[in-house]
Amino acid sequence: MEDVKRAADLIKKAKYMVALTGAGMSTESGIPDFRSNRGIYETMPEDALSREVLERNPRRFYREGYRILDNLAQKKPNPGHLALSRLQEEGYLKEIITQNIDNLHTKAGSKEVYEVHGETRRVRCTACAYQGDFQVMKDQVEKGVIPPQCPECGRPLRPNVVMFGDPMPPAFEAALGAVERADTMLIIGSSLQVMPVAYLPQYVDHLIIINQEPTPFDTRAEVVIHRGAGQTLEEILKAMGLYV
Repeated sequence: MEDVKRAADLIKKAKYMVALTGAGMSTESGIPDFRSNRGIYETMPEDALSREVLERNPRRFYREGYRILDNLAQKKPNPGHLALSRLQEEGYLKEIITQNIDNLHTKAGSKEVYEVHGETRRVRCTACAYQGDFQVMKDQVEKGVIPPQCPECGRPLRPNVVMFGDPMPPAFEAALGAVERADTMLIIGSSLQVMPVAYLPQYVDHLIIINQEPTPFDTRAEVVIHRGAGQTLEEILKAMGLYV
């Protein structure tokens, strides 16, 4: 396919390539996206994953929003995640900027992953400097301790994810640095509608977009492929002479 070959050629020519991944990266791992007609927000209000609900109505948060986070633990990387890891190993891809909180890039072996919306490996205290494994929170929630309490100071714990109403984490500043160094961005599974991450592609000269649906940057991208992430990335690696 011509679009796959053009993507492979652009990756080979890139001097400094970064990847930006969104929910569509992980749908092949059995994780629904958020905004499609089969997405999470079709069955759950957006504010269930908000800081306001977490603080003011924790029982609702742990009844609705928390279950989305807890369900991610058993998910596994798909061929798309493995393909990006391979591109890093071969030196074609420098850093991965991800909007996903599912930890699948790190599970796939990728390094230099900037999780700009946080992750679900750890939890942190809302009052002191404590950080612990997600299991610390899970154990308490399963015992009916709502909100779960910090084992050091007794104040509420919270997931280490960026929710509506939260500031962006330090990983976003690191992502901005990567974008400033990049001449090429490989965008996979992102609608490019969630700010401030949606601004990032405008700072990169060459764009390759792989997404099931059109994005606001399709007209500026040099390659646009409206197909699934896993198979498309495998095809690109094959066109480059690499195999997952």
